Amino acid sequence: MQSMELNALLEQPFVLPSLPRAVALLMNELGSAEPSLRRLNQLFGTDPALAARLLQEANSAPFAAQRQVSGIPEALALLGVDRLRTLVAAAPPGTTSRSVPGVNLQHFWRYSLYTAKLARALAGLVHHNQIAAYTAGLLHGVGELALHMADAARMQSVNALVGPLDLRRAKLEQHLLGYCYAQVSAGLAWRWQLPDVVVDALRHHPAPFDNDVCEPLAGVLHLAAWRARAREAGLGARELAVTFPGEVGVALGLDIDMVLQQDPIDWKARSDAGDYV
Repeated sequence: MQSMELNALLEQPFVLPSLPRAVALLMNELGSAEPSLRRLNQLFGTDPALAARLLQEANSAPFAAQRQVSGIPEALALLGVDRLRTLVAAAPPGTTSRSVPGVNLQHFWRYSLYTAKLARALAGLVHHNQIAAYTAGLLHGVGELALHMADAARMQSVNALVGPLDLRRAKLEQHLLGYCYAQVSAGLAWRWQLPDVVVDALRHHPAPFDNDVCEPLAGVLHLAAWRARAREAGLGARELAVTFPGEVGVALGLDIDMVLQQDPIDWKARSDAGDYV
Protein backbone atom coordinates (compact mmCIF):
# COMPACT_ATOMS: atom_id res chain seq x y z
CA MET A 1 0.00 0.00 0.00
CA GLN A 2 1.30 3.44 -0.87
CA SER A 3 1.68 6.10 1.80
CA MET A 4 -0.20 9.38 1.55
CA GLU A 5 3.09 11.19 0.97
CA LEU A 6 4.03 8.87 -1.87
CA ASN A 7 0.62 9.31 -3.48
CA ALA A 8 0.98 13.09 -3.28
CA LEU A 9 4.40 12.86 -4.90
CA LEU A 10 3.07 10.70 -7.73
CA GLU A 11 0.31 13.19 -8.46
CA GLN A 12 2.82 15.90 -9.33
CA PRO A 13 3.16 16.61 -13.09
CA PHE A 14 6.70 15.36 -13.68
CA VAL A 15 8.35 16.14 -17.01
CA LEU A 16 11.49 14.03 -17.09
CA PRO A 17 14.46 15.43 -19.06
CA SER A 18 15.78 13.58 -22.09
CA LEU A 19 19.26 12.93 -23.41
CA PRO A 20 19.90 15.87 -25.80
CA ARG A 21 21.77 13.72 -28.32
CA ALA A 22 18.93 11.21 -28.47
CA VAL A 23 16.40 13.99 -29.09
CA ALA A 24 18.53 15.49 -31.87
CA LEU A 25 19.19 12.15 -33.57
CA LEU A 26 15.52 11.16 -33.35
CA MET A 27 14.35 14.45 -34.88
CA ASN A 28 16.85 13.96 -37.67
CA GLU A 29 15.69 10.39 -38.32
CA LEU A 30 12.01 11.33 -38.14
CA GLY A 31 12.63 14.12 -40.63
CA SER A 32 13.78 11.69 -43.33
CA ALA A 33 11.44 10.49 -46.07
CA GLU A 34 11.39 6.93 -44.72
CA PRO A 35 12.52 6.73 -41.09
CA SER A 36 14.22 3.48 -40.14
CA LEU A 37 12.28 1.54 -37.51
CA ARG A 38 15.50 -0.13 -36.45
CA ARG A 39 17.16 3.22 -35.91
CA LEU A 40 14.13 4.60 -34.06
CA ASN A 41 14.13 1.56 -31.81
CA GLN A 42 17.81 2.05 -31.08
CA LEU A 43 17.43 5.72 -30.24
CA PHE A 44 14.28 5.49 -28.13
CA GLY A 45 15.99 2.65 -26.30
CA THR A 46 18.80 4.94 -25.09
CA ASP A 47 16.65 7.34 -23.10
CA PRO A 48 14.38 6.56 -20.12
CA ALA A 49 12.22 9.67 -20.51
CA LEU A 50 11.60 9.21 -24.23
CA ALA A 51 10.91 5.50 -23.77
CA ALA A 52 8.46 6.27 -20.97
CA ARG A 53 6.58 8.81 -23.12
CA LEU A 54 6.49 6.40 -26.03
CA LEU A 55 5.13 3.54 -23.94
CA GLN A 56 2.66 5.81 -22.17
CA GLU A 57 1.34 6.95 -25.54
CA ALA A 58 1.16 3.40 -26.91
CA ASN A 59 -0.83 2.27 -23.87
CA SER A 60 -3.22 5.24 -23.91
CA ALA A 61 -6.84 4.97 -25.01
CA PRO A 62 -6.40 6.12 -28.64
CA PHE A 63 -3.88 3.34 -29.29
CA ALA A 64 -5.19 0.72 -26.87
CA ALA A 65 -4.42 -2.72 -28.27
CA GLN A 66 -5.80 -6.07 -27.10
CA ARG A 67 -2.91 -6.29 -24.67
CA GLN A 68 -0.68 -3.73 -23.03
CA VAL A 69 2.56 -2.77 -24.72
CA SER A 70 5.70 -3.57 -22.74
CA GLY A 71 8.43 -2.70 -25.23
CA ILE A 72 9.65 -0.05 -27.62
CA PRO A 73 9.41 -2.09 -30.87
CA GLU A 74 5.71 -2.80 -30.40
CA ALA A 75 5.02 0.80 -29.40
CA LEU A 76 6.71 2.09 -32.55
CA ALA A 77 4.53 -0.21 -34.65
CA LEU A 78 1.41 1.43 -33.20
CA LEU A 79 2.33 5.11 -33.51
CA GLY A 80 2.74 6.93 -36.82
CA VAL A 81 5.66 9.15 -37.75
CA ASP A 82 3.72 12.38 -37.16
CA ARG A 83 2.83 11.36 -33.61
CA LEU A 84 6.40 10.27 -32.92
CA ARG A 85 7.72 13.58 -34.22
CA THR A 86 5.34 15.50 -31.94
CA LEU A 87 6.29 13.34 -28.97
CA VAL A 88 10.03 13.85 -29.45
CA ALA A 89 9.72 17.57 -30.21
CA ALA A 90 7.95 18.09 -26.88
CA ALA A 91 10.70 16.34 -24.89
CA PRO A 92 12.68 18.76 -22.70
CA PRO A 93 16.42 18.00 -23.01
CA GLY A 94 18.47 17.77 -19.84
CA THR A 95 21.06 20.31 -20.90
CA THR A 96 22.21 21.74 -17.57
CA SER A 97 23.34 20.43 -14.21
CA ARG A 98 20.21 22.04 -12.74
CA SER A 99 17.80 19.99 -14.86
CA VAL A 100 17.46 17.55 -11.96
CA PRO A 101 19.15 19.02 -8.86
CA GLY A 102 21.46 16.55 -7.17
CA VAL A 103 21.63 14.08 -10.06
CA ASN A 104 24.39 13.84 -12.66
CA LEU A 105 22.22 13.12 -15.69
CA GLN A 106 25.08 11.83 -17.83
CA HIS A 107 25.81 9.21 -15.19
CA PHE A 108 22.11 8.46 -14.79
CA TRP A 109 21.53 7.93 -18.52
CA ARG A 110 24.63 5.74 -18.81
CA TYR A 111 23.63 3.70 -15.78
CA SER A 112 20.02 3.25 -16.96
CA LEU A 113 21.04 2.04 -20.40
CA TYR A 114 23.66 -0.30 -19.00
CA THR A 115 21.12 -1.77 -16.58
CA ALA A 116 18.61 -2.24 -19.41
CA LYS A 117 21.11 -4.15 -21.52
CA LEU A 118 22.15 -6.31 -18.57
CA ALA A 119 18.54 -7.03 -17.63
CA ARG A 120 17.78 -8.11 -21.19
CA ALA A 121 20.81 -10.41 -21.27
CA LEU A 122 20.04 -11.94 -17.87
CA ALA A 123 16.38 -12.43 -18.77
CA GLY A 124 17.52 -14.41 -21.78
CA LEU A 125 19.58 -16.69 -19.56
CA VAL A 126 16.61 -17.52 -17.33
CA HIS A 127 14.04 -17.61 -20.14
CA HIS A 128 12.02 -14.56 -19.16
CA ASN A 129 10.60 -11.77 -21.31
CA GLN A 130 13.64 -9.89 -22.62
CA ILE A 131 11.64 -6.97 -24.01
CA ALA A 132 9.92 -6.35 -20.68
CA ALA A 133 13.27 -6.77 -18.92
CA TYR A 134 14.87 -4.11 -21.11
CA THR A 135 12.00 -1.71 -20.44
CA ALA A 136 12.18 -2.32 -16.69
CA GLY A 137 15.93 -1.81 -16.70
CA LEU A 138 15.67 1.43 -18.64
CA LEU A 139 12.89 2.88 -16.48
CA HIS A 140 13.69 1.55 -13.02
CA GLY A 141 15.58 4.66 -11.95
CA VAL A 142 13.10 7.33 -13.07
CA GLY A 143 11.71 7.41 -9.54
CA GLU A 144 15.05 8.80 -8.38
CA LEU A 145 14.69 11.69 -10.81
CA ALA A 146 11.13 12.29 -9.62
CA LEU A 147 12.24 12.35 -5.98
CA HIS A 148 14.91 14.95 -6.71
CA MET A 149 12.56 17.06 -8.82
CA ALA A 150 9.85 16.97 -6.14
CA ASP A 151 12.01 17.88 -3.13
CA ALA A 152 15.57 18.83 -4.01
CA ALA A 153 16.41 20.04 -0.50
CA ARG A 154 15.43 16.82 1.23
CA MET A 155 17.16 14.67 -1.37
CA GLN A 156 20.31 16.73 -0.96
CA SER A 157 20.46 15.55 2.64
CA VAL A 158 20.01 11.95 1.47
CA ASN A 159 22.76 12.43 -1.13
CA ALA A 160 25.09 13.61 1.63
CA LEU A 161 24.88 10.11 3.11
CA VAL A 162 25.07 8.02 -0.08
CA GLY A 163 25.01 8.95 -3.76
CA PRO A 164 21.97 8.40 -6.01
CA LEU A 165 23.55 5.30 -7.59
CA ASP A 166 24.99 3.81 -4.41
CA LEU A 167 24.22 0.13 -3.76
CA ARG A 168 22.66 1.11 -0.41
CA ARG A 169 20.37 3.75 -1.88
CA ALA A 170 17.04 1.90 -1.77
CA LYS A 171 17.45 0.83 1.87
CA LEU A 172 18.47 4.32 2.98
CA GLU A 173 15.54 5.98 1.21
CA GLN A 174 13.15 3.41 2.69
CA HIS A 175 14.51 4.18 6.16
CA LEU A 176 14.45 7.97 5.81
CA LEU A 177 11.40 8.51 3.60
CA GLY A 178 9.23 5.47 4.22
CA TYR A 179 9.51 4.49 0.55
CA CYS A 180 12.25 4.40 -2.08
CA TYR A 181 12.83 5.31 -5.70
CA ALA A 182 11.63 1.86 -6.82
CA GLN A 183 8.12 2.48 -5.49
CA VAL A 184 8.09 5.87 -7.19
CA SER A 185 9.20 4.32 -10.49
CA ALA A 186 6.50 1.66 -10.18
CA GLY A 187 3.86 4.24 -9.31
CA LEU A 188 4.76 6.33 -12.34
CA ALA A 189 4.74 3.27 -14.60
CA TRP A 190 1.30 2.32 -13.28
CA ARG A 191 0.02 5.82 -14.04
CA TRP A 192 1.51 5.52 -17.52
CA GLN A 193 -0.57 2.34 -17.91
CA LEU A 194 2.42 0.08 -18.47
CA PRO A 195 1.86 -3.69 -18.11
CA ASP A 196 1.81 -5.26 -14.65
CA VAL A 197 4.88 -7.35 -15.47
CA VAL A 198 6.91 -4.14 -15.77
CA VAL A 199 5.25 -2.34 -12.85
CA ASP A 200 5.77 -5.30 -10.51
CA ALA A 201 9.41 -5.68 -11.53
CA LEU A 202 10.02 -2.00 -10.82
CA ARG A 203 8.27 -2.10 -7.45
CA HIS A 204 9.89 -5.25 -6.08
CA HIS A 205 13.40 -5.19 -7.56
CA PRO A 206 15.16 -3.91 -4.41
CA ALA A 207 13.93 -7.04 -2.55
CA PRO A 208 12.46 -9.41 -5.15
CA PHE A 209 11.95 -12.44 -2.93
CA ASP A 210 11.18 -10.88 0.47
CA ASN A 211 7.88 -11.23 2.36
CA ASP A 212 6.54 -14.06 0.20
CA VAL A 213 7.05 -11.99 -2.97
CA CYS A 214 8.15 -14.04 -5.96
CA GLU A 215 8.88 -11.81 -8.93
CA PRO A 216 11.47 -13.43 -11.22
CA LEU A 217 11.73 -10.37 -13.46
CA ALA A 218 12.30 -8.25 -10.35
CA GLY A 219 15.12 -10.63 -9.49
CA VAL A 220 16.64 -10.17 -12.93
CA LEU A 221 16.41 -6.40 -12.52
CA HIS A 222 17.92 -6.62 -9.02
CA LEU A 223 21.00 -8.39 -10.38
CA ALA A 224 21.31 -6.01 -13.33
CA ALA A 225 21.05 -2.96 -11.08
CA TRP A 226 23.62 -4.44 -8.68
CA ARG A 227 26.11 -4.94 -11.50
CA ALA A 228 25.49 -1.50 -12.99
CA ARG A 229 25.83 0.27 -9.64
CA ALA A 230 28.93 -1.75 -8.79
CA ARG A 231 30.40 -0.70 -12.12
CA GLU A 232 29.59 2.96 -11.48
CA ALA A 233 31.29 2.63 -8.09
CA GLY A 234 34.37 1.00 -9.64
CA LEU A 235 34.24 -2.02 -7.34
CA GLY A 236 37.07 -4.51 -7.59
CA ALA A 237 36.85 -8.30 -7.63
CA ARG A 238 36.79 -8.67 -3.83
CA GLU A 239 34.12 -5.99 -3.39
CA LEU A 240 32.03 -7.57 -6.14
CA ALA A 241 32.19 -10.93 -4.41
CA VAL A 242 31.22 -9.43 -1.05
CA THR A 243 28.29 -7.39 -2.39
CA PHE A 244 26.89 -9.94 -4.85
CA PRO A 245 23.24 -10.66 -3.91
CA GLY A 246 23.73 -14.40 -3.70
CA GLU A 247 20.23 -15.24 -2.47
CA VAL A 248 18.72 -13.65 -5.57
CA GLY A 249 21.25 -15.40 -7.76
CA VAL A 250 20.40 -18.76 -6.20
CA ALA A 251 16.68 -18.20 -6.73
CA LEU A 252 17.28 -17.53 -10.43
CA GLY A 253 20.04 -20.12 -10.92
CA LEU A 254 22.65 -17.45 -11.69
CA ASP A 255 26.04 -17.21 -10.00
CA ILE A 256 28.31 -14.17 -9.92
CA ASP A 257 30.40 -15.32 -12.89
CA MET A 258 27.30 -15.72 -15.07
CA VAL A 259 26.18 -12.19 -14.19
CA LEU A 260 29.60 -10.60 -14.74
CA GLN A 261 29.93 -12.31 -18.12
CA GLN A 262 26.91 -10.36 -19.41
CA ASP A 263 28.70 -6.98 -19.54
CA PRO A 264 27.35 -5.74 -22.89
CA ILE A 265 29.44 -2.74 -23.89
CA ASP A 266 32.59 -0.74 -23.38
CA TRP A 267 31.18 2.71 -22.73
CA LYS A 268 34.39 4.59 -23.42
CA ALA A 269 34.81 2.91 -26.81
CA ARG A 270 31.50 4.11 -28.25
CA SER A 271 30.49 7.55 -29.43
CA ASP A 272 27.13 7.13 -31.15
CA ALA A 273 24.07 6.73 -28.94
CA GLY A 274 22.60 4.35 -31.50
CA ASP A 275 25.47 1.93 -30.98
CA TYR A 276 24.48 1.36 -27.37
CA VAL A 277 21.34 -0.68 -27.98
